[in-house]
Amino acid sequence: MKNDPRSHGLWECTAPPAPLTGPLAGAVKADVAIIGAGFTGLSAALHLCEGGAKVVVLEAVEAGFGGSGRNVGLVNAGMWVMPDELPAVLGDVYGARLLDLLGNAPRAVFDLIDKHGIACEAERQGTLHCAVGEAGLAEIKERARQWQARGAAVRVLDAAETARKVGTSAYAGSLLDERAGTIQPLAYARGLAQAAVRAGATIYTSSPVTAADDDGALWRLTTPGGVVAAPAVIVATNAYTTTLWPQLRAELVHLPYFNMATPPLSGNLRRSILPERQGAWDTREVLSSFRFDKEGRFIFGSVGALRGSGGPVHRGWGRRAMTKLFPQLKGVGFETEWYGWIGMTADNLPRFHRLGRNVISFSGYNGRGIAPGTVFGRCLADLMLGRTGDGDLPLPVSEPQAAALRAAKEIYYEVGAQLAHVADARF
Repeated sequence: MKNDPRSHGLWECTAPPAPLTGPLAGAVKADVAIIGAGFTGLSAALHLCEGGAKVVVLEAVEAGFGGSGRNVGLVNAGMWVMPDELPAVLGDVYGARLLDLLGNAPRAVFDLIDKHGIACEAERQGTLHCAVGEAGLAEIKERARQWQARGAAVRVLDAAETARKVGTSAYAGSLLDERAGTIQPLAYARGLAQAAVRAGATIYTSSPVTAADDDGALWRLTTPGGVVAAPAVIVATNAYTTTLWPQLRAELVHLPYFNMATPPLSGNLRRSILPERQGAWDTREVLSSFRFDKEGRFIFGSVGALRGSGGPVHRGWGRRAMTKLFPQLKGVGFETEWYGWIGMTADNLPRFHRLGRNVISFSGYNGRGIAPGTVFGRCLADLMLGRTGDGDLPLPVSEPQAAALRAAKEIYYEVGAQLAHVADARF
């Protein structure tokens, strides 16, 4: 996108086309205006239209341009934090609600895919959280214990079974989450956009919102080509928030993440790695993730930005790390690469904000955007439709709090990932 092959890489090469859209021209009215055409905004638009609302979506670039179209495509349940931490941080009521919502969120994603016939390479074989060493094994065992206490379909695999499912003996074990799976994320975003348009939503792309003015009855959202007037607004820009509502950007620390994909592998190579097609990632602090697409391309990623000195560092690390894990891939190169930004909060949990009169937002997905974004979009739609109130949400209303030392942390993450990948000898 925007003539940048590193923005969406493989996903842009293989996703079905987005619905035909264009910039806003002139003045239009809506019941709800949505800023941002990622998972949250598009899910909200779809569910609002199904509830009878007139919806306009304003997107600065294209549907799925932000993190929604750049991530690795793991449809996971829950958040990065341990399940027991949610009630500890949010209290018993909100903690239980959020665990229930996010535990069932992958099913909600796959149900939408089925209902709307979204072609996004959906695989429902689960995901594997791979344990590096004894510390990693202890971590996944504790995570499994906490989820199993809540009835979740998760189980710990020993080193031998992990080796059979992953194709390497590098791991001490793994956590198989049968609720989860993988998708082609940009294709899913575009499919949500198609479904929202069919339901009645109007999506304007290349339409960044440059001003938002409240006259007491209507919000007037100004773009370079026109104005949308609506009594209510959903802000769904998350880590790609720019000038409007800067408190959202100030709350999020940007963590860079990249992916690289090989050409389609031969049948024998495909069968030797992840033969059941789970998506996988490991327990390292500077983690690695890996999976296949439907054509047999191996996708390998980690923390880091493919810009400046990060490009050659991360590419070199990717070749070394991939062949260390899977020696059979020696000599296989990468044909596409891409990266984006994850919005991290101080406690690694998302936020629900009221940013003004009838202006609401979810943000801070901390690397878990697909399933949470989908169900949070539905929650925002229900709230706007009057089906629920603030007290029924899975998160309490909170005021945005600027992240301490945000700029320094962002530099640390980007530079630190480079240093880690220079030094990393992999196991």
